[in-house]
Amino acid sequence: MNKIKIVIPARYSSSRLPGKPLLEINKRPMFWHVAQRCIEAGVPIGDIVIATDDERIFNSSNTFSIPVVMTSNEHQSGTDRINEVASILQWSSETLVVNVQGDEPLISPDLIKQVIGLSVKKSDFDIFTAIKRITSLDEFKNPNVVKAVIGNNNRALYFTRSASPYNRDDNTDFSFAFRHVGIYAYTVKSLYQFCSYPESNLEHSEKLEQLRALSNGMTIAVTEYDGDLAHGVDTLSDFHDVKRIIEGM
Repeated sequence: MNKIKIVIPARYSSSRLPGKPLLEINKRPMFWHVAQRCIEAGVPIGDIVIATDDERIFNSSNTFSIPVVMTSNEHQSGTDRINEVASILQWSSETLVVNVQGDEPLISPDLIKQVIGLSVKKSDFDIFTAIKRITSLDEFKNPNVVKAVIGNNNRALYFTRSASPYNRDDNTDFSFAFRHVGIYAYTVKSLYQFCSYPESNLEHSEKLEQLRALSNGMTIAVTEYDGDLAHGVDTLSDFHDVKRIIEGM
């Protein structure tokens, strides 16, 4: 089995909530809680890396003895930041890298384990991610819910903000509809390949980074997750909600 690494992108600047990786829950910064979920998924702390562009986050990571790498502040996405980490640390081309968002302190360890397991079962694919069945028409029609269109062999055919796949005979039917869950895994080789491509037209239009991979012929495998999805932290209100949940555990 390939070596497994988790990289947690933790950027200081955020238009809606600047400095959110450093917001404290139980006297620990938010990125620390994300790292704990990764440890609970069975990945040792030595294989978890915080990827940041800010000295405050870098220093805080060191304070809590979490491996950290300082990256460029010019990256357009977390994937580009992860790619730089893999390059700096000279990970082998077959190393599996899991991208866990730094603003999801309640992410399920089972979800992380499931995506890692998918990469073992479907090793002939380039990228691995998760989906969850859509359960309401409102969710199906909501453009903020990214839909994943799935073909045979757990293969993702497309991702879109539109209500898809569409049933011509019944436009209220969402029985084959799934939402995309934003966790990714890729080998370093696939990560390098992905980041070598410019933004694709479909990616630019839908504002979905994974369409760059599909537009260039890369393959994406999915696993269906049936657990509850934890809400990420985008706003101060989100943070207070998550803080209450964690502090009440």
